[in-house]
Amino acid sequence: MTGVYLNQVYLIENGLVSYNDGWTLQKKLFKQVTEQRNIHYLFLTEHHPVITIGKSGTHKNLLTSQEYLHQQHIDVVEIDRGGDITFHGPGQIVGYPIMDLCAFYKDVHWYLRMLEEVIIRTLRTFHIESSRVPGMTGVWVQDAKICAIGIKVTRWVTMHGFALNVNTDLSFFDHIIPCGIDDKGVTSISQLTGNIVNKNHVIKELVGQFQQVFEVICSPAPNN
Repeated sequence: MTGVYLNQVYLIENGLVSYNDGWTLQKKLFKQVTEQRNIHYLFLTEHHPVITIGKSGTHKNLLTSQEYLHQQHIDVVEIDRGGDITFHGPGQIVGYPIMDLCAFYKDVHWYLRMLEEVIIRTLRTFHIESSRVPGMTGVWVQDAKICAIGIKVTRWVTMHGFALNVNTDLSFFDHIIPCGIDDKGVTSISQLTGNIVNKNHVIKELVGQFQQVFEVICSPAPNN
């Protein structure tokens, strides 16, 4: 990035939605960005309990029968993002940047590291020191993942994104081997701080760090 100008990113906050409803909106935004180019969105949401399995995932990392999960109102969805298996649910901030990387830097690894940097800086505002783990995607606090990242990039337009555990009920992760990694755990901001965290406060900090890291200006999306 040159820092010569700031790209505009439209911010969408939809609250708690089903995974399929969020996926439908993602596809709509992706189509718009792919056709118009040089337009960008950051879609922030929460999902009803759902386990998603990415392109490199396997049902072997699903530890509970789908029949039982259905009884517990936990959906299982196979999706076209990168990565393995993860959980989304209430108390977690899920971010879907739909961005034209031609306006930034056409490098997928660069984009992943930038997303990680946004999360690392956000956590630091809550006095949580986090880091990357070599060879793995996501953000970690020691041996526990606090933010999973899985993306898809087509024609340099991004989809999917990150899932930051804020006040997440971590017992949901007992149904899976998160990201297919069986020797590490998961954690959340509330677990690390010992307090329930104001989600809106986290979103405010996250959007601020997103603007700084990507050198963009975020503003509400039109008609949203």
